[in-house]
Amino acid sequence: MKVQRLFIGVLLFTVIVSCQTVPAPVEDYSLARAALDAARSVQAARHSPGYWHQAEEAYRKGRIYFEDRDYSKAKEQFIRARLAAEKAENSARLIRQRTGDVL
Repeated sequence: MKVQRLFIGVLLFTVIVSCQTVPAPVEDYSLARAALDAARSVQAARHSPGYWHQAEEAYRKGRIYFEDRDYSKAKEQFIRARLAAEKAENSARLIRQRTGDVL
């Protein structure tokens, strides 16, 4: 009887713990999109294509994971996208400043 209660208790505990999910990374999604928009505004695709493409690819993957409700992977990709977009924006601004291009 005690073994049966213990087994049921462990089973219930496992079910309850496994049902917890990661919250949707809405803030990371928004920050990544804003960073991409800011990089786009300074023509990062033209002046810093490497970082730009990294940002776009990570954002695309993040959206796919988000739609599939794999929020932990989505958050990771959105953070990568934001960081790459920020690098692309900074790099593009620096290059445009050096060449005398109007910001």
